[in-house]
Amino acid sequence: MPTDASVPAGATMPSRLASGAVGLPAVLFQSITHMAPAAAVAFSITVGVPYAGGSIPLAVLLALIACLFVASSIGQLAQHLPSAGGLYTYNANGLGPIAGFLVAWGFMMSEPIVAPLLYLIFGNLVGGTLTTYFHTPSWLWAVFVVLAGLLVWYLTYAGIKISADTGVLLGLFEIIVFLALAITLVAEAGSRNTLSVFTPHLGNSHGYGSVFAGMIYAILAFIGFEASAPLGEEAKDPKKTIPRAVVLSAVLIGLFYLFSYYAASVYFGPHRMAANFVSFNNGDPWTGMAKKVWGIGWILVFLAVANSAIANSNAGVNAATRVGYAMGRIGLLPRQLARVHPTHRTPYVAINVQAIVGIALALFLGFATGSPLNGFALLGTVATIIVIGIYILTNLSCVVYYWRDQRAHFNILLHFLIPVLGVILFVPALIASFGINFAGLGISPLTSPSNLAPIIIGIWMLIGIGLLVYFMATNPARVRETSEVYLEEPDVVAPPAQA
Repeated sequence: MPTDASVPAGATMPSRLASGAVGLPAVLFQSITHMAPAAAVAFSITVGVPYAGGSIPLAVLLALIACLFVASSIGQLAQHLPSAGGLYTYNANGLGPIAGFLVAWGFMMSEPIVAPLLYLIFGNLVGGTLTTYFHTPSWLWAVFVVLAGLLVWYLTYAGIKISADTGVLLGLFEIIVFLALAITLVAEAGSRNTLSVFTPHLGNSHGYGSVFAGMIYAILAFIGFEASAPLGEEAKDPKKTIPRAVVLSAVLIGLFYLFSYYAASVYFGPHRMAANFVSFNNGDPWTGMAKKVWGIGWILVFLAVANSAIANSNAGVNAATRVGYAMGRIGLLPRQLARVHPTHRTPYVAINVQAIVGIALALFLGFATGSPLNGFALLGTVATIIVIGIYILTNLSCVVYYWRDQRAHFNILLHFLIPVLGVILFVPALIASFGINFAGLGISPLTSPSNLAPIIIGIWMLIGIGLLVYFMATNPARVRETSEVYLEEPDVVAPPAQA
């Protein structure tokens, strides 16, 4: 993959990202496409249906409320702390540099695996469809995993503007297609339309215990509404643009999810959802429903999900590599990750590393777990558990930061009640993700291979704690720099190459 070898001796290398390169629409769709609306509806939330059953709309509603609360906290923090570090900068300023480092370490596991889990969805969708209709080899999904990875690498390497503008177009297409399908399903359901799908005991075994388990995968669908935060150094007027993008994306796509799963539940039948929905149409229930109500129009759904996987991967790589760039800049990751391309002004070393590791991880897990969907379920569970923890800490950071450092702006609703309620709503989903049955709710452990997620996360965080101890003993300034905001610094020009 390209390097900076073409830069002539004595030329300067930019040390900063392209400031002011993207406006609100592009920043908004960085978050929206990171959430992968179509792929999330077709796959992410679907994984939670066997748990929540016909009450899956309630699980989505609870996830929406919880994510709106943390979106509010992120928006409030972004007004004062615009940085490519995103959430780790917020937590470092709120709860201290140690918390900031651990959030960054968790983020560097959860965010880089977003792209490979979407490569797996793309490979499964395209490869599986070709196998169904043209009897191609079942392993063909692996070829499309590689193609997806290479396409996303090009989009993210070539510059934030082309990457973000592409995200706007792809995001609009998938949303329009699935909204049209959901409206059709509601119309087809006719007299079966009912608000009972927002109650906890519809078509599942344990009421709220089942709903909280389903909520895990609803939260997975929301991951990414905060993905505009790492564009804080590349957005126009970031102190206004980033907060608006974070909150708007959570509201708009949350309502989109809610309507989509209301439509699915009333059309398919709430009492049939737990047992039959996931297996319907060979594990692709949304395309199956489209075939029934649209006929040949199901191809639009296929294209929307494939498009969504690419758009989400594109946004995920943008977010992950900006945090890698920020951590490389302060020496908590190899400093090579902070190298910026002289023409495209992108963190090209971080993007190259993400591309290689993402493709390799997707291929390995797809084969090791027996199918790309199993690999997706494992990666999705890992990402969700970590992100729930980060969301909880970010809510707490909002409270502490405004009370301690922005007392003149402290608002009891925005800076205390909303963040605390956000913590309260995320805690049951976090407990459920570990399979702990609390308060007699009847929560069941996650099934294989998703049940490996807590072990994988535990190992990763132990490594992170070891690194934290090392840095605190040898160079504590690096850890303290997680709280730095670089937006308002002037560009620093690197010395001539011969120096």
